[in-house]
Amino acid sequence: MSLLNPPAKPDKSRAMAFTIAALAVVAIVVLWYTFRYYPEKKAAERFFDALIAGDTAKAYELWKPGPSYTMKDFLADWGPQGYYGPVKSYRIVRAKAPSGSNAVAISAEVSPFSPMSDASDSEKSRKTKVVEVWVLASDKSFSFPVP
Repeated sequence: MSLLNPPAKPDKSRAMAFTIAALAVVAIVVLWYTFRYYPEKKAAERFFDALIAGDTAKAYELWKPGPSYTMKDFLADWGPQGYYGPVKSYRIVRAKAPSGSNAVAISAEVSPFSPMSDASDSEKSRKTKVVEVWVLASDKSFSFPVP
C-alpha cells in the first residue's frame, strides 16, 4: 500500500450484521419485559371481570381458595356489601414478582363506579380502593399478601 492508494473500505455487511443483532437483542428484552407477567395478569382480569359481571360464584372458583376461606369470607371481601365491593370497574396498576417468591403481586384499583372514575372527580375517586392480590404462578390461584 502506498500513499496514493486509498485504504480498504470497511465491510458494510459486517456492520449491518452487528446492527441487526443488537436490534434483535433489544426487541427480545422489550418483549420479555412487556409480557413476563402476562398469564398472571390475564388470570386477574378474568377474576375482576367475573366480579364486575356479578358472578361471585365464578370469581370464587377462579380464586381457588383453601378450606379456611369460605364463600362467606369471600363475599365479606368481594361481595356487593363486602370491603372491596361492589366492583364495577378496575384497572391493573402494577405486576411484580417479589424476590424468592413463586407468586406475582398484582396491584389493582377497584371502583364501585362504571366506568372508572377520573382522578379529577374527587368524590368518586375517594371510593376507589387499591388492592394487592397474589397470583400463584403454578396454578393461577389467588391470595392476599401475608403481612
